[in-house]
Amino acid sequence: MIYHSTRNSALSVSSAEAIAQGISADGGLFVPESVPELTAADFEALKGLSYAERAARLFALYLTDFTEDELRECTHNAYETGSFETPNVQELATLADGTMLLELWHGPTCAFKDMALQILPHFLTRAVKKTGIDREVVILTATSGDTGKAALAGFQDVPGTKIMVFYPEDGVSSMQKRQMQTQEGENVRVCAVRGNFDDCQNGVKAIFTDPEMQASLDENGLQFSSANSINWGRLVPQIVYYVSAYVTMLEKGITDEEQGFAVTVPTGNFGNILAAWYAKQMGVPIRHLVCASNINNVLTDFINTGVYDRNRAFHATVSPSMDILISSNLERLLYHMTGNDDAQIREWFGALKQTGRYEVPVELMHRIQAEFSAAYYDDAATKATIGAVFAENGYLSDTHTAVGIAAARDFTAKSAEKLPMLVASTANPYKFGAAVLEAIGGTVGADDEYAVLDALRKRSGMAIPKALAELKNKEVRFTDSVHREDMPEYVRVRLGIE
Repeated sequence: MIYHSTRNSALSVSSAEAIAQGISADGGLFVPESVPELTAADFEALKGLSYAERAARLFALYLTDFTEDELRECTHNAYETGSFETPNVQELATLADGTMLLELWHGPTCAFKDMALQILPHFLTRAVKKTGIDREVVILTATSGDTGKAALAGFQDVPGTKIMVFYPEDGVSSMQKRQMQTQEGENVRVCAVRGNFDDCQNGVKAIFTDPEMQASLDENGLQFSSANSINWGRLVPQIVYYVSAYVTMLEKGITDEEQGFAVTVPTGNFGNILAAWYAKQMGVPIRHLVCASNINNVLTDFINTGVYDRNRAFHATVSPSMDILISSNLERLLYHMTGNDDAQIREWFGALKQTGRYEVPVELMHRIQAEFSAAYYDDAATKATIGAVFAENGYLSDTHTAVGIAAARDFTAKSAEKLPMLVASTANPYKFGAAVLEAIGGTVGADDEYAVLDALRKRSGMAIPKALAELKNKEVRFTDSVHREDMPEYVRVRLGIE
């Protein structure tokens, strides 16, 4: 399988090169030259397999320069060595109204990012060897909360790598911050940025594509790569969990090839819902995709109007992992839907960088709307959904999943065709304990997040995940904080390449 840059279709790299580089030197994202198609017989063959076995077979379609044995070793190490609290890796829960929740948060950091970031280090270390790179790889990552901890956990003390994570200082939950600040490992570094997630993400992208920084890396035997979903090695594992979920639904008789189902995804950077779109292109009968956002509703406006405009107020919400105004992975979707028109992509994303805005033609907007709907919800609606779902089902959802449930219910209520609905459930509710506790009628009476978690446990009856409970007594290791413009210098100093 060959991969091209969204901003230069003439550039061709192997899957190993795409993973090792993370992002193209021209600022574009790597995409596969074609999307492999699965038949009914292929889906049938996936039944009865473990998650790791399914993943290995699906990865083989995209990562064609990895051997079957290598992929099986990668999936075994990621999913079958006890890092996930359930042997199924992902679980399927059903609410009283029939809405299904694809629980993707049973990994070591209690968020859906573990599904990809437990395997990315295995992909990356092999990709580096395959491409003949004789350098130490520096993983440079921006996070809105969950990617950071999942990446840190995945790359902790992995030989031949360093990892540096930037997060918005006041833009993550207290639990997400504690997870990152207490991270163990000799090769890890964490730094807050005095700004929002977009400042972190734009800063990281600028560092990636800075020729002077690249020259300094070359002189010191280093190379950047990314653990964000701009890296294809992060995105392809997300495709896998939607395919696997469909196979599980077939096994349980929930849906079939003729009926299909709809999928709702709470998303800010568009990667999680883009993975579902790729699964659809592969043959999974997803009839419609619902993009759920909080009041940072740039994606909702884009899907409804065809205008992408980040020139708006930025809001810090109770669903901070979606507090994003620049959705990187939308670039991949537009590249595919314009017939791989790299010139058009350069124009739109150049305009986004310069003016903060671009607009797609009406015909393209209608094609997007044929596959996607969008809705957004403020904090009050999010908390109301958490409370209602808990009262109706005894089911506790986090703030992001609640946005997805609200969007799914509204879509189903308005849709003439009543399809089975699958909602991506993205995090354990204890990662956002204060907001969840308030949503189910509790009172947040202490600044100590562990007092909040204990109150939530008593009120909900849901156990605090061991991974979060153990953080209470861990040492805070990282308290650095910089302005966005100082990120390059921080990287240089911490890497010793001044």
